[in-house]
Amino acid sequence: MMSLPASRRLALRARQRGLSLFGLLFIGALILMVVLLVMRVLPTVLEYQAARKALQQIVATGETSPALIAQSFDRIAAIEDISSITGRDLKIVRIDNKVTISFAYQKTVPLVSIASLLLDYRASAASK
Repeated sequence: MMSLPASRRLALRARQRGLSLFGLLFIGALILMVVLLVMRVLPTVLEYQAARKALQQIVATGETSPALIAQSFDRIAAIEDISSITGRDLKIVRIDNKVTISFAYQKTVPLVSIASLLLDYRASAASK
């Protein structure tokens, strides 16, 4: 087997690229921060989706009484573990026989000692 000339070997070595230890630690720290952020935000997103689904279920029943709508939401919230809002927090607008139910709330997620993330959640559902 023939060996490569010295100039060719230097050219191959100069073109080689790789990840240094510092680069690996930096990328690992970034990935860790993103994973921790997702772990803190995901429960609030799941709770919002459950609340939005509860609104859609209530509208699908065709209920028009604000008191019964609030009770239905509280019942679903107990099952789905929705603790950020209650039936009293719902905005219920009734025009003729059409009902629009909506809510809006803010959730603060602590990140590190002096920093936190403020999330605004809002949803609505209307009968057809």
